[in-house]
Amino acid sequence: METPTHQVQLPCACANLRRAARAVTQLYDAELRAAGLTLTQFTLLQALDRTGAVTQGRIGALLCMDSTTLTRTLRPLVKNRWIASAQGTDRRERHLQLTARGRKQLKRALPDWERAQSRLRAQLGAAGWNSLQSILTAAAEAAVAA
Repeated sequence: METPTHQVQLPCACANLRRAARAVTQLYDAELRAAGLTLTQFTLLQALDRTGAVTQGRIGALLCMDSTTLTRTLRPLVKNRWIASAQGTDRRERHLQLTARGRKQLKRALPDWERAQSRLRAQLGAAGWNSLQSILTAAAEAAVAA
């Protein structure tokens, strides 16, 4: 795939955001490949490490992930016993928790993730990095509220 040196700004905020998300995801996935994780899987491990035990619905809402994508992403993490999944009082409800093995895997992948973070931060510069973090958080909140 040819890598353009300058991206054309598209008239659609969503198209620009999705293009940026794909490019950034490719960067992180390339770094995390050595740890046997995708960025989405790493993010789930990281989120569960921060939230502790939580329902699948709650983690999906936190990450703005639809139920089907979340279930598909969780499957290999549960299979590898990095995440424990237990049925709640309602049969449709699942409780998720990071396991000791999952914490080890997260720790193992952390240097790869940090390398991706550093590479992107170096390209954006400190001001660009901080601005990106603020804008992305605000965009997610605005889209949820809209």
